[in-house]
Amino acid sequence: MSKPKVIVTRRWPAAVEARLRELFDVTLNEADVPLSADQLKDALRHHDAVLPTVTDALTAEVLGAEPLRARMLGNFGVGYNHIDIEAAMARGITVTNTPDVLTDCTADIAVTLMLMVARRAGEGEREVRSGHWAGWRPTHLIGTKVTGKTLGLIGFGRIARALAKKAHYGFDMPVIFYTPHPPEDEVCRDLGAKPCASIEEVLKQADFVSLHCPGSKENRHLIDAERLALMKPGAFLINTARGDVVDNDALVRALKNKTIAGAGLDVYEGEPHVNPGFLELENVVLLPHMGSSTEETRAAMGLRVVENLSAYFAGQVPRDKVV
Repeated sequence: MSKPKVIVTRRWPAAVEARLRELFDVTLNEADVPLSADQLKDALRHHDAVLPTVTDALTAEVLGAEPLRARMLGNFGVGYNHIDIEAAMARGITVTNTPDVLTDCTADIAVTLMLMVARRAGEGEREVRSGHWAGWRPTHLIGTKVTGKTLGLIGFGRIARALAKKAHYGFDMPVIFYTPHPPEDEVCRDLGAKPCASIEEVLKQADFVSLHCPGSKENRHLIDAERLALMKPGAFLINTARGDVVDNDALVRALKNKTIAGAGLDVYEGEPHVNPGFLELENVVLLPHMGSSTEETRAAMGLRVVENLSAYFAGQVPRDKVV
């Protein structure tokens, strides 16, 4: 029997690409350049499965490609707001993602952002590299203590819980959170976490607000100017979720006006475009969407896609089926 024909839209870890070659008739993106909408349509026309990443906008128009050959989208990542799920369902396309395997590394990046923005580490590193550091002095780059401060979480899924554990046990931080689906009391006790009745309640109390809600139409600009104004003037916003969960223009204004003390961002609206307002500010730490970027995690993500593909082509329900 011929192997299923699959296409990978970006370069993946070498070990994962090698495994794909063993199991499938695979087309790799050797140039590692994002595919255009027309190229994505061609991929859907000529392959049994397409393996996209967050950089691939699989809109209803793209998924409307005719004649459609692809019956599966094996997404490399947990988030899938770049895929029009309703359009995929309408066309009978199975969509999978890669949960679990990137939980700790993404939570680690949230911790990194908290520490960097609170302790002004980005500013300090830029000062040293520029040759402008004049030596230690008592009033230089005074930041904010992290240990013991209140961490507020918007969303309480796997990554948020991993962050809560690190913060509570590592930094002695009280943890509060909002989620529309509260967990069992035992989970909250184990993580030292207290549920709140609303997003607004979290924003008003927390010294650090970390976002862990999925990107979706409903969550677009969940954190807007009105909600930013509810935060403490000394509080920090951390986003490792999706860029459009925050109104980036409103956040730039809040940072400029010192409505909040600072922000740590790993994701942005319209990536890889970054709102130029952020680049003018010192009280924001900017990372290039690297929450899962460790060798171990990226390989595990790719192998999870391979597992889902193998199950699908064996006539089984993939472990991580979204639709």
